[in-house]
Amino acid sequence: MSTRRRFVRQLGMGAAAAAAYPILSPLLSCNGQGAGAQSETTDGNGLFFKISLAEWSLNRALFGGQLDHLDFPFYAKENFGVDAVEYVNQFFKDKATDRAYLGELKTRCDDHGITSVLIMCDLEGDLGDTEQARRKAAVENHYKWVEAARFLGCHAIRVNAAGEGTAEEVARCAAESLTELATFASDHGISVIVENHGGYSSNGTWLSGVMRTVGLPNCGTLPDIGNFCIKRTEPVEQTLEAYLATECLEEYDRYQGTAELLPFAKGVSAKTYDFDADGNESSIDYGRILRMVKDAGFTGYAGIEYEGHSLTANEGIAKTKAMLERIGSGLTK
Repeated sequence: MSTRRRFVRQLGMGAAAAAAYPILSPLLSCNGQGAGAQSETTDGNGLFFKISLAEWSLNRALFGGQLDHLDFPFYAKENFGVDAVEYVNQFFKDKATDRAYLGELKTRCDDHGITSVLIMCDLEGDLGDTEQARRKAAVENHYKWVEAARFLGCHAIRVNAAGEGTAEEVARCAAESLTELATFASDHGISVIVENHGGYSSNGTWLSGVMRTVGLPNCGTLPDIGNFCIKRTEPVEQTLEAYLATECLEEYDRYQGTAELLPFAKGVSAKTYDFDADGNESSIDYGRILRMVKDAGFTGYAGIEYEGHSLTANEGIAKTKAMLERIGSGLTK
């Protein structure tokens, strides 16, 4: 299970997370019955993809109160030259139906020429839940985010395909939920995209199989390049430091998983943790990854998601952007 999902489910991502680190510097049915946004410099570099910034990169500042969600889009453009943003619903979780609040966010984006790309949705229940009532509630809990995404001008919401049970049971239930949710979203011109986010979903074969089962044009994937850990050790306590100290016990090959998810991709999460002296991600071969992305014909948004702790958030975001532009510009021919 990913670090973020652990926080979401067990800590609620409150002040505890913010206090732990310094803030940034300036088909069968489920029941078994038959049935990019780009940076200001992107065009000049001729990249084949567009660059956006995932709000989670700034989670410590947002949870700690140093940055307000309404200010995030302009912060992205002013500090990093990125004029497309990916929201996280946790940072405006009680505002999904607040048209005055969403209108203010939209106005700020429009005033500064910023594109709202998608909303990452957590804390709304498990779409792969094998219990029908809970699964139905999870699906319906996402409806308001579909409507908010449409209002803001996003193209998609990002969801998770979590659930408890066997791989086959959760796959059937997730496919059933995604079919229902994507059908609802289609009427709003919104796509529903699933991230590999720990557990079964970080198995590329499993998630691509779910996509094939759903088979709807507005249901796809958001390959998270850095999130193919299927199972982790349990933390010794419910603190940020303890979660960061957990180790991956079972990891799916990230390159195989990326290749399996790219045919369904409607976005890419360019996650980074640390960098070498040459400015490359030290644990992920982004030259190989971006070549795969290009060969798949992907031309959408690659969302910067810095999740390291050796650099400030600002430094990690800037290094990720520079790396994507440098490697991406070398793949234009």
